[in-house]
Amino acid sequence: MGKINQKMVKTVETPEGVEGQGFFATSLDKVIGLARSNSIWPLPFATSCCGIEFMATMGANYDLARFGSERLAFTPRQTDLLMVMGTISKKMAPVLKQVYDQMAEPKWVLSVGACACSGGIFDTYSVLQGIDKVIPVDVYVPGCPPRPEQIIEGLMKIQELAKNESLRRRDSDEYQKMLESYNIESAEK
Repeated sequence: MGKINQKMVKTVETPEGVEGQGFFATSLDKVIGLARSNSIWPLPFATSCCGIEFMATMGANYDLARFGSERLAFTPRQTDLLMVMGTISKKMAPVLKQVYDQMAEPKWVLSVGACACSGGIFDTYSVLQGIDKVIPVDVYVPGCPPRPEQIIEGLMKIQELAKNESLRRRDSDEYQKMLESYNIESAEK
């Protein structure tokens, strides 16, 4: 194969820190944020057509795996990103909340498609008018259904959140109040 061309090798930007010959020092927050953002394990909660677009996103043409998210898990205890895609009925809302509650901290939520974001065209008594009525949402991906590029952009926004989040944010009073507003008990209680 020969030598590796340096132009072919892509590297990530080093976190803010002090570097010299043979060493690099930075904060623990930055190192953990970098690790978290590049190893997000999603749990797809797909109920309708947005789920088909997500399948395309996982396929070879778009390849979500290049973002460190190739390991889909269908158990909430082994994931840190809940991707809700499609119409959520009011009967399904408690199940969605239970899945969210079973996820370990830190966890993020990506709402994909018009139905998950706002109920979409289904302004009826049986459809939940946005999943943010039962669980907190970090990033919204609009569309009916959204293109795979939009889903990838949503994941990249989640990566930015994970990368820049303070390790102590989830212990803050503000975060605890937000959980209480959704009737979610903190894991430390």
